[in-house]
Amino acid sequence: MTSQLPVDDRPASSDAERWRDPALRPEERAEALIPLMSLEEKVAQLVGLWVGADASGDGVAPHQTDMVEHTPPWPDAIRAGLGQLTRPFGTAPVDPAGGARSLAASQAQIVAASRFGIPAQVHEECLTGFAAWRATVFPAPLCWGAAFDPALVEEMAGRIGRSMRAVGVHQGLAPVLDVTRDYRWGRTEETIGEDPYLVGTTGAAYVRGLERAGVVATLKHFAGYSASRGGRNLAPTSMGHRELGDVILPPFEMALRLGGARSVMHSYAEIDGVPVAADEGLLTRLLREQWGFTGTLVADYFAVRFLQTLHGVAADASAAAGLALRAGIDVELPTMDAYGAPLVAAVRRGAVDEELVDRALRRVLIQKIELGLLDGDWRELPTGVDELCLDDDENRQVALRLARQSVILLRNRDALLPLAADQHVALVGPVADDPMAMLGCYSFPLHVGVQYPEHGVGVEIPSLRAALQRLHPRLTHVPGTTITGDDTSGIAAAVAAASDADVCVLAVGDRAGMFGRGTSGEGCDAADLRLPGVQAELVRAVLATGTPVVLVVLSGRPYALGPEVDAAATIVQAFFPGQLGGQALAEVLTGAVNPSGRLPVSVPRHAGGLPATYLSPILGRRTQVSSVDPTSAFPFGHGLSYTSFDWTDAELTGDPPGASAEPVRWPVDGEVTVGVTIRNTGSRAGSEVVQLYLHDPVAQTTRPVVRLVGYARVPVEPGRAARVTFDVPADVTSFVGVHGRRIVEPGAVELRLGRSSDEFVARLALRLVGDEREVGHDRELVSRATVRPVAEDRR
Repeated sequence: MTSQLPVDDRPASSDAERWRDPALRPEERAEALIPLMSLEEKVAQLVGLWVGADASGDGVAPHQTDMVEHTPPWPDAIRAGLGQLTRPFGTAPVDPAGGARSLAASQAQIVAASRFGIPAQVHEECLTGFAAWRATVFPAPLCWGAAFDPALVEEMAGRIGRSMRAVGVHQGLAPVLDVTRDYRWGRTEETIGEDPYLVGTTGAAYVRGLERAGVVATLKHFAGYSASRGGRNLAPTSMGHRELGDVILPPFEMALRLGGARSVMHSYAEIDGVPVAADEGLLTRLLREQWGFTGTLVADYFAVRFLQTLHGVAADASAAAGLALRAGIDVELPTMDAYGAPLVAAVRRGAVDEELVDRALRRVLIQKIELGLLDGDWRELPTGVDELCLDDDENRQVALRLARQSVILLRNRDALLPLAADQHVALVGPVADDPMAMLGCYSFPLHVGVQYPEHGVGVEIPSLRAALQRLHPRLTHVPGTTITGDDTSGIAAAVAAASDADVCVLAVGDRAGMFGRGTSGEGCDAADLRLPGVQAELVRAVLATGTPVVLVVLSGRPYALGPEVDAAATIVQAFFPGQLGGQALAEVLTGAVNPSGRLPVSVPRHAGGLPATYLSPILGRRTQVSSVDPTSAFPFGHGLSYTSFDWTDAELTGDPPGASAEPVRWPVDGEVTVGVTIRNTGSRAGSEVVQLYLHDPVAQTTRPVVRLVGYARVPVEPGRAARVTFDVPADVTSFVGVHGRRIVEPGAVELRLGRSSDEFVARLALRLVGDEREVGHDRELVSRATVRPVAEDRR
């Protein structure tokens, strides 16, 4: 069945039919269609419709039922057309093939119901994979950051995008580009890390993968959401323009310029008292006029009405719609509310200019045209539906590779790991035999599936216990405690099991959920960074046995690992590594896989106080003027291996040559090349992660002591070496100066090569030379890394 109503015999280029002509540019087709549409037809293209969203009370979110209870019946809702269909696969478990046919039937009804026969754009969540029943659950974003491997993230996103297109989905609500500022925030698990360079380069890779699969990537959450006071979800944000410009915004710039994202979702945040949903300066003057973004800007769920109900800057739904439309929001999601009848009424009485409706409509139509939704050969049902498999071997292999690369060995005292084959192992802890402990809160099984237990999980998710039992049969399991709650009655059995074992693997951590239904996830914020429930008591009791302990933390945020866990010989960190995370962890513990993950967030030493990321100036670190030491237990970028690496021959290529005692001159509009040789001096293959940091000792504003400006994952066979070089543009040194402009400032700087943000192998002195230079959105954003094998010396 085609998407269009029957066309008369007039040529496609006639005035009334120009919008159908695929030979015209999308902009021309949109301009031809807009004057033909009534106000109701225009507004209908600016809303989503969430069918079944109120099926179970509040569903996944507070306020959900209130916001959807006045949604018109289906025939009335689609009579004038429809902009978007919300989550037809991500609202309840549906068989993929059956869901594709049901979606096609809905699209046919939408096409037939309205004058112009325009299909809806369909969106779904896809942060940890296509959020659909029986679809592969990939590792959560903190794992992407931990892998330091954008190419693998891009491959993952491509597979996610192809699964979505195969069932008729056009838009994915990912990636999350919020830079973690306070680990107590429940959505820390959805972020890629605490460094804007890592977040931006990894997020751009995800965007490339999704977009190349034909799915519109939606950047979330623009902007400031992760900097809320106290780490509380949707709490006010107090942030200066330098933190906004230097930390929060760069990942979005990277994902737009380097990834090609075609959609942006604004954040729930209010920054200095102005809700982002009503911030014309951020959403229009910055995003569109300065950065040149031409795609669609969609509302976070229910956020337009929140301008009235939660922020108190609008008196009613009509006023909220006017504020959001004027700020630059094109589409109200997830379902029609303020952008429905209230917006139509506001335009009719002159409170909202219809040109604002046309402005948003133009962007929506152009995107639909680019997706082929207005072409005569569009079909509701994609080909190949009968052969659909959303969890195939290729998907699982990519998920497993990423999970393996994301496991981080924090400590390995006395080389306790890998486990010896003849050791008797006690596996203790509440997450050890919990498959759901592998998943983030936006995975389908936890986001939706928990409300439909009768359908089953849909994919196979081995727990750590199940996976480890296959590789290490001499295993005794005792949970000891639950993840939450205050029951300590099982600790004695755990202590006994640990005492009788050669080594104890103690697995503690989180259960992801939504709005208080988990210990991590959206709306599951933490008051401090102690392990949930009585898990800390379990840790202390097991450590007191004297049995060597491998502490495994399987969580959505970093928890405090300070003096109380010093007795743990070995510590392993994993951040919700997906449906095959149990296998990846077991392979690392037994030595089948050499760990190569690096921390995308710092691990704090103390549970109390405000956690600090590594991006801090001098006074943000340990000083003699405060009794509080914020030094982390393990720094950003840290991670160990079962092999060893030597770093040699670090040098700069510049003027004068690197061997000179005089600092290399670095033009403020030029670049330098930094190189280092990495040799595997151990007995097994491994991957080192070479990290390049900038140190700016004197600047016109306080600067982080170091910040990441380049990295490379370097696989090296034993006895072999690789040469890593970075071409570093001066633009990456830029920051927001005292006058609010982004500048490259002349003066002395250092480029530091290191294994982490706190362990440097080489410090290379340079001097930025020239006049202070203002840079904008078109500046160079990344350092280019090259890895080449070093030829063996056969003399």
